[in-house]
Order: sequence, then structure tokens, then C-alpha cells
Amino acid sequence: MTLEAAADANYGNAASGSSFYAAMRILPAAQREAMFQIYSFCRKVDDIADSDGPREERLAALQEWRDDIDSLYRGNPPPRLADYVASVKKFDLKREDFLAIVDGMEMDVPQDIRAPDMATLDLYCDRVASAVGRLSVRVFGLPHDDGIELAHHLGRALQLTNILRDLDEDAALGRLYLPREGLLHAGITNDDPARVIADRALPRVCMPIADRAKMHFAKADEVMARNKRRVVRAPRIMGKYYHAILDLLIARGFAAPREPVRVSKITKASIVFRYAFI
Repeated sequence: MTLEAAADANYGNAASGSSFYAAMRILPAAQREAMFQIYSFCRKVDDIADSDGPREERLAALQEWRDDIDSLYRGNPPPRLADYVASVKKFDLKREDFLAIVDGMEMDVPQDIRAPDMATLDLYCDRVASAVGRLSVRVFGLPHDDGIELAHHLGRALQLTNILRDLDEDAALGRLYLPREGLLHAGITNDDPARVIADRALPRVCMPIADRAKMHFAKADEVMARNKRRVVRAPRIMGKYYHAILDLLIARGFAAPREPVRVSKITKASIVFRYAFI
């Protein structure tokens, strides 16, 4: 899923109290509206990919979204994207990023992802998370090169954290996003999700992914540190919230049984207060 359709995944759900809502509510109206449009799009296509409908129907529904995006950029937006016209123009949102998100969702549809190689996992993260970031940084107003770099690193950091957090939930859906190379290095030779997440060697697969996520968080922080505070307030809140999730996962460990981790309300509030107002 895309940061749980973009963060609460993956940068996600607009429900009050979510990290996404907390980060976006501090934005000026036009930016806030554009961000909710981006994430509404993510949620809708993610719901298609995660539904239990026939795969052929899900593929057709995703193709309809591609066709609608094309119509939007040809100047003939369908009703469900009519409100996007102003945001696309104001923030120069790119067609290819919307399409990349659909492509990422589709990676789970012909067959469930199970132990992809590292290159495929990185492509998946780019499409379902960093592409969302590339749209977002245009709304936030970052310079082009720094925006692309931030989207690359923060998107991957958030999505890798999601993968580690959602091991059991994804396995229940028949999915396994841990990389094949990591499994083999740990001596795990099958890709059955239920068996993998119960394997005693699982922590040896997960910790390198956690280290990779920490590296991407650090790189994202470097980009944000050299930009104006007002343009990185929202991504900072998202990044710090997800880093807190990663820290909790590492402290808990990855051996079965795994209790869900949750960032406390006090921690959430302190993150918002520190990076939105101080």
C-alpha cells in the first residue's frame, strides 16, 4: 500500500488525529487543498489495489485512472478530477508522478508482491512513496533539485518503515515486501509470507531494512536543514513522526510475536509543536 495510501502510510489518510492531518493542517489554504487532493487520489487508487475484487477488474479500474489523468492534462478533466485543475496549474504538478503512483499500485495486482529483489523493491518505493513526495514538494515550494532529493529519501524512509511496521498485516493479505537478497542472506529460502514472518531469522532480514530507512531519514534531514523552515514544516512533521515509529519498531524487535507499536499522543503533540510553531 502507498504509505497506507500515503502514510497513515506512506505520507496518508486525512482522518483527524493522523500524522498526515497534523502536518497538513498548518499549511495555507491553497497548499492544504492541493495536498488533500493528492492524498485523496492516492487513497482511491490504493483502495482499488487492496480490494478483494477480481484482478482483471482491478487492473481495468486502475487503467481508468490513467485515462482520467491523461484527460486532466489534455484540458478535459473528468468530474472526479475537476477540482484538481487549479492545483495542477498553480503548483505545476506533473502528470508522470500521478501515473507513477498508479503504476506502483498495479505492481500488487497481477499477483501479490512476494520477496521482490532489491531493485524491484526500490522501484516500488519510488512509485508509491517518492512519487507522492515529488508532487508534495512542489506544493510545499522547495527548490527543484532539493525537492527531488527530499522526495527520494523521505519517500523511501517512510515506505520502508511502513513495510517493517506492517509485516503481519501484509502477510495476512499474502504479501511480503522484504527483499529476496535479505531473506537468502538470513538463510530463509522460501517466500511464503506466513512462514517468513514466523521464522526465527526474521530479525536478520529486518534490521538491515531499518538501517536503510535510518540512512534515508538522515539524508532527508540534510535536505530540510538547508531549506527555509516554512517550506519544510509539513515534511519535517511527517519525517519525525515516522522516525519515532521506526525507533519503536527497533526497540520492540522483529521476532514473533510482535505487538503493534503506536506513537503516544504526547510524542505526536510535541512533534507538531516543535516543528510547526517553535
